[in-house]
Amino acid sequence: MDALFRDYSEDLRRYAYRRLRDREAAADLTQEAFLRYVASRQHERSDARASQFFLWRIAGNLIVDLVRRERRQGRTLPLEHAAMLADAAPLADRSLIARQDFAALKTALDGLPRKTRAALLLNRVEGLTHAEIATRLSISPSMVSKHIMKALRVCLLSLESSDA
Repeated sequence: MDALFRDYSEDLRRYAYRRLRDREAAADLTQEAFLRYVASRQHERSDARASQFFLWRIAGNLIVDLVRRERRQGRTLPLEHAAMLADAAPLADRSLIARQDFAALKTALDGLPRKTRAALLLNRVEGLTHAEIATRLSISPSMVSKHIMKALRVCLLSLESSDA
C-alpha cells in the first residue's frame, strides 16, 4: 500500500488540482481517495494497473461530489472550472470505465421488458412526461412511474456490479 501511495499520490494530486484549481482541496481529495481505496479492500485483490484505475475513479467521483456540494451551498464555479470538468479528451482510464459502464447499461436495458425499457427511454432520452408516456404505451401514469423505477433500479444494480 505504501508503494502504491508513493507511486500515484503526486499524479493523483496533480489530477485533482487540474480539476479543482485549489491546492489544499486537491491534497485533501488525494488523501480521501486513498482512504476510500483502502477501506474498499480493493487493493487486496488488484494488480497495480487496476489499482490505479480504481483510484482515479474514486478521485473523479470525489471531485464531482465536491463540486455538487459547493453548488448546493450556494457557491458557484467560475466558467473556466466548468470547462475543466467537462474534459474534451478524457484520460484513458475514464474512457475504459465509460465503455465498461456503457456495456453494463446496454446489457441491463436489453434485458428489460419492452414497456419498462420504453418508459425509461421515453422519459430520460426524449423528455416525455409520465402522462405522455402513458398515452403512448396505453398504460396508466402510475404504471409509467413503476416501469421507470424498475428500469432505474436494474441500471443502478448493473453499474454497481460492473464496479466490483
